[in-house]
Amino acid sequence: MAANGQRIGYIRISSEDQNPDRQLEGQTLDRVFLDKASGKDAQRPALQAMRNYIREGDTVVVHSMDRLARNVEDLLGLVNEFTSDGIVVEFVKDNLRFTGRDSPMSQLMLTVLGAVAQFERDLIRERQREGIALAKQRGVYRGRNRKLSAEQVPELVRRAVAGESKAALAREYGISRETLYQYLRQVCRDPVVSA
Repeated sequence: MAANGQRIGYIRISSEDQNPDRQLEGQTLDRVFLDKASGKDAQRPALQAMRNYIREGDTVVVHSMDRLARNVEDLLGLVNEFTSDGIVVEFVKDNLRFTGRDSPMSQLMLTVLGAVAQFERDLIRERQREGIALAKQRGVYRGRNRKLSAEQVPELVRRAVAGESKAALAREYGISRETLYQYLRQVCRDPVVSA
């Protein structure tokens, strides 16, 4: 293993209002990869780019386990992938370092801490669902505000079906392309609405 490898930072934020700077503050890094995406799976652009970039002897530095993966399977898979290629993985908040030559106790710690983090996320989601159900029963839950008015949706769909660039339409209407596709799917499912 090369002793002069790079220190590569990986940061993941799941929403625009999160501050990515705090995650690896104070760390000396040669390069940083930043994903603005959910951690629900390992198919994230910056994570994929980092996987292609890192080499034997490098160290991947991540704020905490939940920033690298949100479930134990992905966490173990990524850490084992990196360490089997001679790449060290450091979790700053958890004060853990994995080299591939780790003791069985280190592997157990990785599995247990990853499972605890996944359990906490599952509990949060369950409490959120329960809170929404109670708010609906009381009649105070309205869900998210719609991005487009009832008048804008048919116009958007008509223009998209006519062949206008979906990326340009999304920018013009101030929505993401995924939101645009959701409107298109809704129209296709609803026989009352015609494009």
